[in-house]
Amino acid sequence: MDHRHPRVPAAARVPLAVSALVLTAHLAPAGTWLAGPRRTCFPALAGLGRPHHIALTFDDGPDPGSTPFFLDALDRLSARATFFVLGERLLRHPGLGRDIVRRGHELAVHGWTHSRPWLPAAGRDAREISRAAAAVHRVSGVRPLWYRPPYGILTGGRWAAAARCGLRPVLWSAWGRDWAEDATAEGVLTTVHRDLRGGGTVLLHDADLSASGRWRPALAALPGLIDKIRAAGLTVGPLAEHGLAPARPRDGA
Repeated sequence: MDHRHPRVPAAARVPLAVSALVLTAHLAPAGTWLAGPRRTCFPALAGLGRPHHIALTFDDGPDPGSTPFFLDALDRLSARATFFVLGERLLRHPGLGRDIVRRGHELAVHGWTHSRPWLPAAGRDAREISRAAAAVHRVSGVRPLWYRPPYGILTGGRWAAAARCGLRPVLWSAWGRDWAEDATAEGVLTTVHRDLRGGGTVLLHDADLSASGRWRPALAALPGLIDKIRAAGLTVGPLAEHGLAPARPRDGA
């Protein structure tokens, strides 16, 4: 009996090879999610900017049940930040988006919804990121500069779509893991501080996709975080003040 594997016809091998190349091109850039390689090989993508400045960023809003608490806390702390918003949420709460801008903060693009992008879908990526960028422009009156994909998973399709929209991808160099079920204010502060260096970008969340109040540890950690940053002789603010070069403007933009 012949136990050898049957030969795949040459005509069938070509589409298989093309599919493998497409999947590789789609998923390979997502390796930048790993913090070490990102900081070493792609410092701008990690949000490493001016050495005496910290960029403070928030993801997943706006949410009327939580975002206003962060805005009030930032007012009390005289600090400004960049809010990476979901387009679908922004259009549901445009007044809250305008309030974010009115209080001196910056809006950036986090996507249309908080989806996982495992399979290539270049058309979908282009539509959703363009739609989210248009929503930010409509609400704020300013074209957004930055893009951060949900979960920090920057696939090839999303990277290309962001470039077409004139957005520069920015992930982070320090985060608080404030989304974890067991997160506490003390734990968030400790986790951020572990990787906090001058020139870094901090990721926190001003909203909770699961509606279980997981944003509360980040809110409680905020005063201590700002105090630590300033005690180290560093300034804190939005990405627009962080010294990162924006993406090239789109043709005709």
